[in-house]
Amino acid sequence: MTKAQEYLTSETAWCPGCGNFAIRDAVAAALAELDFAPHQVLMCSGIGQAAKMPHYLRVNGFNGLHGRALPPALGARIANSSLKVIVESGDGDTYGEGGNHFIHTIRRNPDIAHFVHNNQVYGLTKGQASPTSDEGMKTNVQTFGVTLPPFNPLATALVMGAGFIARCYSGEKEHLKETIKKALLFPGYALVDILQPCPSFNKLNTYAWYKERVYHPASIDTDNWQAAMALSQEWGQKIPLGIFYQVEHPTFISHFPALAAQESPLGTRSFEPHTLAHLQEEFS
Repeated sequence: MTKAQEYLTSETAWCPGCGNFAIRDAVAAALAELDFAPHQVLMCSGIGQAAKMPHYLRVNGFNGLHGRALPPALGARIANSSLKVIVESGDGDTYGEGGNHFIHTIRRNPDIAHFVHNNQVYGLTKGQASPTSDEGMKTNVQTFGVTLPPFNPLATALVMGAGFIARCYSGEKEHLKETIKKALLFPGYALVDILQPCPSFNKLNTYAWYKERVYHPASIDTDNWQAAMALSQEWGQKIPLGIFYQVEHPTFISHFPALAAQESPLGTRSFEPHTLAHLQEEFS
C-alpha cells in the first residue's frame, strides 16, 4: 500500500502559514488511503501558488497557462481512462481567468476531481483582489476596498448542473481529506472549494476569522438541489462546510461508444492510417 509520505517532495516555495501545506497533506493522505500509486495519478494546474501543487507532489503533472488547467485535464482523461485526473488551481485561476472553462467543464461532466484553493486573493502576484474577495476588503491595489460582490462558485456550479459540490477549510484537515476521497471516487466532475488563509496578502480572511465562522450543518440532504443552493448562499457570520450536493449524471465519456467501451485506454490503442483511406478518398 502506498504511504502518504511517498507523494511529498522535500521543499516548497510557499510562505510560512499558508493553507496550501494542509491541502497538500490532505491530498497525499487521501490518495494513499485510496491506494492510488503515484504513477496512476495525473495532476493538472494553471498558474498561481495553488497551481504549484504538481511541483510538490510526486505524481504525473501538467503545468499549463493561467486559467487553462481544465482543458488538458479533460483531454488526458479522454486519452487515458486508467489515470485518476486531478485539477489543482486557485480562485483566480479557476473563477477568474478560467471562468469560461469552469462553466463548460461542468456541462461536459468529465470524470475529474477539481480542488480549488480559495484564498480570496491573488497571492502569486502580490495581493490584488480575486473574484472571491469580500466586498470592502482592502488590498495594495484596491486601496479603498473591493467594490464588487464576490463570485459564488458553489451556486454557479449548482446552476450549471455539477454532480458533486463541496466546501472545505484547510484548517480542518481530517474533514478535508475525507471530502477529497469522496470527490476522487465520484464518477463525474467533482468540485471541492477549499477555503484557505493567505497570511502574507489577505489580512481579512485569517485563521481566526474562519474559526469564528465555519461550521458543519447538523445534516445535509445531498440530493436536494434547493437545500444545496440555500447552503451555497450562506456567507458572512456563518459559513457552512461539507458536501452540499452529490448526484450522479452521465459522464462525458459515456456519450461516446468508442470511449465508453471497456477496452484499453484510447491513447494506447493501435492506429493504422490506412483504415482512414476511404475517408480521404471521399474528399479527393
